Amino acid sequence: MTTASLIQPYNTGPMKCKICGKEAIVKLRSYNLALCREHYIEFVKRRVEKGIKKFKMVRKDERILVAVSGGKDSIVLWHVLNELGYDTTGYFLNLGIEGFSDESQEVAQKFADMFGLTLKVEYLRDVLGVGIPELSKISRGKPCSLCGMIKRYLINRAGLEFDAVATGHNLDDESSVLFGNILHWQTEYLERQYPVLPRDRTLARKIKPLILLTNYEIKLYAEVLNLPHIVDKCPFSGGATTHFYKGILETIENEMPGTKVRFLLGFFENKAGFKVPQTRHLKPCKKCGYLTTAEVCSFCRLKEKVENQFNLR
Repeated sequence: MTTASLIQPYNTGPMKCKICGKEAIVKLRSYNLALCREHYIEFVKRRVEKGIKKFKMVRKDERILVAVSGGKDSIVLWHVLNELGYDTTGYFLNLGIEGFSDESQEVAQKFADMFGLTLKVEYLRDVLGVGIPELSKISRGKPCSLCGMIKRYLINRAGLEFDAVATGHNLDDESSVLFGNILHWQTEYLERQYPVLPRDRTLARKIKPLILLTNYEIKLYAEVLNLPHIVDKCPFSGGATTHFYKGILETIENEMPGTKVRFLLGFFENKAGFKVPQTRHLKPCKKCGYLTTAEVCSFCRLKEKVENQFNLR
């Protein structure tokens, strides 16, 4: 079941905008709402602003580092935040994946140039001496897990100069993660799942302004405004379990529109009642000072392994 089957596809069928009466381009079943192009764009902006205010993510006088991958989610996130008047700077991490990384960087830079925005670029090869292709050969974990750990560390490091780091996690992402965590009662993750993670010494404040928007709604916004974004998937991405969970939630959503947003917001509103135990005991990494549960953080352990493997000392 695809998201497109849940929402009236773009530019099909005679519909009238519920706000102005003009021809509608989309019908959002979760809200029983048909909208024209102009009012759909406003709808997306209002949903982002509502999420920011509801969870007290960030103020207009604060500086935001937007983690940009070149995909639709991060591009739309950056565009909407800029449209709403927030002070933003983009951050792109080039992972050294032949073809894919450079193409993604070009798209991110094209978007920044279109709107007169600043994009900071960091190269993984400058940091570790190698890229994801080499790292995937020496690491026991899956490339996606390894890549995720690296991005969290380096984005966090760059974000310490700002008031908050914004990522493009959306409603589908967060509801599927919640579904999986509840299925397996992963209490440590339930404890931390929230649209805002406050700053804690070496950990930057993290925010998720797209929390109230679905994957399809974001995709449609990018298409309506013709925003440049990369469509191809990373060649190292595999069949993540969250994709399976997303499919289950899509099936439920098709029968009961609005389930995903009620499921996620209901968890946030009743989270205190779960009495999730505080399982993480963070302490500074002995090498870099990054807060971690181990003596030495995963990034520093990886760096040492790379130095030994490739004689980079």
